[in-house]
Amino acid sequence: MRPFVPETHHISANGVRLQVTVAGAGEPVLLLHGWPLTSHMWRLVTPALVAAGYRTIAPDLRGIGGSDRPASGYDAETVSDDAMQLLDALDIPQALMVGIDLGTPIAWMLAMRHPTRVRKLVVMEAMLGGLPGAEEWLAGGPPWWFGFHGVPGLAERVLEGHEAEYIGWFLGEKATGQHAVEPAAQAVYARSYEGRDALRGGFEHYRAMPQSALQIEAMAASKRLTQPTLAISGGVVGDVLHRQLRLHSDDLHALSIADCGHNIPEEQPATLAQALIEFFAD
Repeated sequence: MRPFVPETHHISANGVRLQVTVAGAGEPVLLLHGWPLTSHMWRLVTPALVAAGYRTIAPDLRGIGGSDRPASGYDAETVSDDAMQLLDALDIPQALMVGIDLGTPIAWMLAMRHPTRVRKLVVMEAMLGGLPGAEEWLAGGPPWWFGFHGVPGLAERVLEGHEAEYIGWFLGEKATGQHAVEPAAQAVYARSYEGRDALRGGFEHYRAMPQSALQIEAMAASKRLTQPTLAISGGVVGDVLHRQLRLHSDDLHALSIADCGHNIPEEQPATLAQALIEFFAD
């Protein structure tokens, strides 16, 4: 078994400095996190991937955690350029790509724009813009926080000083749908979003969603997803991604993870790691 010895680096990519955690050796796996989390969310999954012979690369997305917080550039195309240039900086011509929540449109966009850079794609617990397939999930309207986070300057002004309470609500048992994220990890995430500018960096991804949705729509209309793709559903967004992707993909697979809410790497890390290893090897 390969030893698990993660290393944290700061790497410049696409004009921003990204904090990146790297471990292992072998075929690279790029892991893109969601909100209100950071690359820390992969810590329970990466040891199994490393033991199976993979090299894991987990950046904090621009604006979040230890990465830079620029004023702009949070749309899916720009952030996918961050990811591609991170691979360039690490001299990686091709990788396995995994995204959850905010990380999903970034991973998908990179796979669509630069198909030779992504051997296989895994996406989970997210929507891809306004592509058909999410109608049932959106029947009652989008989640309330999409609007709250989307107003420039509002959410960070309201929430400054209450970051732990707000983030704790999203990571608690009620919001996740099944299992609360462990308290120690919740504390890590709360610290990562502490302060007005740290909050803003996360919310900028929501503020760019209308632009990202247009990019996604245009990309889906112009070409198909050719790589083998696995759409994993938890217990919150469910099979929306599979519904959205099935009309636009050549080789789509689906997996539902039971007894799980939204934050699959936190709630069912062993099951997720095994699913990734099996899909990558197939």
